[in-house]
Amino acid sequence: MSEQNKFDFDLFVIGAGSGGVRAARMAAQTGARVAAAEGAPLGGTCVNLGCIPKKLYSYAAHYAEAFEESHGYGWEGEKPVLNWETLKRQRATEISRLNGVYENLFKGAGVELIRGWAKLQDPNTVLLDNGKAYTARHILIATGGKPVVPDVPGKEYVITSNEIFDLPEFPQRLLVVGGGYIASEFASIFNGLGSRVVQLYRSEQILRGFDREIRDFVAGEMRKAGVDIRTNTNIASVEKTPEGLKATLEDGSVLVADQILYATGRAPNIKGLGFEALGGQTAKNGAIKVNERYQTSIPSIFALGDVTDRVQLTPVALAEAMVLVDDLFGKKQKKMSYEYIPTAVFTHPNIGTVGYSEEEARDKFGDIRVFRSEFRPLKHTLSGSAARVFMKLIVDVASDKVVGMHMAGDDAGEIIQGFAVAVKAGVTKAGFDSTIGIHPTAAEEFVTMRG
Repeated sequence: MSEQNKFDFDLFVIGAGSGGVRAARMAAQTGARVAAAEGAPLGGTCVNLGCIPKKLYSYAAHYAEAFEESHGYGWEGEKPVLNWETLKRQRATEISRLNGVYENLFKGAGVELIRGWAKLQDPNTVLLDNGKAYTARHILIATGGKPVVPDVPGKEYVITSNEIFDLPEFPQRLLVVGGGYIASEFASIFNGLGSRVVQLYRSEQILRGFDREIRDFVAGEMRKAGVDIRTNTNIASVEKTPEGLKATLEDGSVLVADQILYATGRAPNIKGLGFEALGGQTAKNGAIKVNERYQTSIPSIFALGDVTDRVQLTPVALAEAMVLVDDLFGKKQKKMSYEYIPTAVFTHPNIGTVGYSEEEARDKFGDIRVFRSEFRPLKHTLSGSAARVFMKLIVDVASDKVVGMHMAGDDAGEIIQGFAVAVKAGVTKAGFDSTIGIHPTAAEEFVTMRG
């Protein structure tokens, strides 16, 4: 028997989220024999409990303020009310459609989809929860991450981002715990949908890791929009009362809410996988350790995406999958760069960013020039809204290269995505200055910054 055919498959993928689906499809298209095991709906966190439903709810949340703003443009009439059941139903219908799309992608590529939870039996064997075992030359772990809630007395009463989309009743009072992008996004979204939102964060400012001025600006705008952000504070305990969930804070004060959302971090999803039992190496937080080719300490086993806890973004998992497939079944030419990865945060206002924050750029490049602009967008000259836009460019003086771009405002993600191509390609400030703007847009501000 040839080396090739002594296994059932050339590649067995555990987990059919963004990274796993991309790797399985692309590997199958090279002619490799590929299987993927998944016990949950296809598409992983992003499709089912992350980016897609979150963006849909973010769109939903903007309509309330849009109706308010429309009066400045001559629109009259009753204020519409949110039907929570309709929003949930529409979201569920769209997610089911996407689950079907992923299934068809597998069929089209010739990937064998195996429904069920898989665990590792040995370096080349996977055991399904139905008792069936499969062998493979290469095994890919793409099981993603899951929300974690700290051990707070009463933690059984709180929810995570997994439950927030499908709550039986709309929470009129929502307490959000956490200061990262997931906490801040849901605080914004539910504030926009009509909840009274309090966001608690144990440190001194939300959105750690982002540019300091962007953090301060967005926190200010969120407060202006009605989110009650309280920093340097945390929950000591939660109890259920007839009035609602009672959260006692560390300073002894009490808040009562209909729901308490904990968005305080995510952990790699490796429980029950059997990776460590085989001697596989993990980091302190359970992340699977991999080399630059996504190979684990067990040579036949690979891992990518959130389970490796490098950069927890869907497009990063997709890009990693392309590199891995090229490595295993292609020309071994692709490389992955983790520098200049653009990202967006769907707070209200949105954040779009690519490259280094001002603080990081000072550390890395030393001599930098910073250009910033804050203004009221044209739309709001009539709308009556007090919302503002903030933009920032960071330039390395030695090379004149733009090494950081940051924006907070409507469509920041769409705008930064366009500029990210240029920044990744090494555009200079002179290149920005010689580019003509599109008028009137907010984006043109980036090519007219001189001061």
